[in-house]
Amino acid sequence: MSSIHNLKPDRVIKAFRRAGWSERKQTGSHVILTKEGNPFILSIPVHKGKPIKQGLLRDQIAKAGMTIEEFLELYR
Repeated sequence: MSSIHNLKPDRVIKAFRRAGWSERKQTGSHVILTKEGNPFILSIPVHKGKPIKQGLLRDQIAKAGMTIEEFLELYR
């Protein structure tokens, strides 16, 4: 299993876009993503120079209905 350690926020957002999520808005330093047919809203923090924490990313991946491996394929 690959690691989701030190992933960059802008690339994480691109990976979710490849999975069919679209950027709804940006509130402060958080990008809000939605997907038609999925009741969840993903909130991705974008703090300059800081990676996304693993626990938060695991939660967002689960809300998106994906496995970590599926997400990492889209991240690359």
